[in-house]
Amino acid sequence: MIENLFETGHAADIVLGVLAMEAVWLKTRGWRPLRILTLIGPAICIVAGLRAALIGADWWWVALPLAASLPLHLIDLRLRMRDRI
Repeated sequence: MIENLFETGHAADIVLGVLAMEAVWLKTRGWRPLRILTLIGPAICIVAGLRAALIGADWWWVALPLAASLPLHLIDLRLRMRDRI
């Protein structure tokens, strides 16, 4: 049963669901959408790349979301640094 979760990519789907619930929770706490996206976006991208790898997708389906996570992470860092000043 556990093997099937990974073979089908559903293990990553569960993580994506948890990240979606976190985003909703943060929104109810008054977080702005941009801050939620920059905080959770890199994780979503990485898990999407993981899901693609688990199901045996072409390499670029793995590489694109992983590459997309970097700009989101850098934006998050910049926003955090700006807020500290």
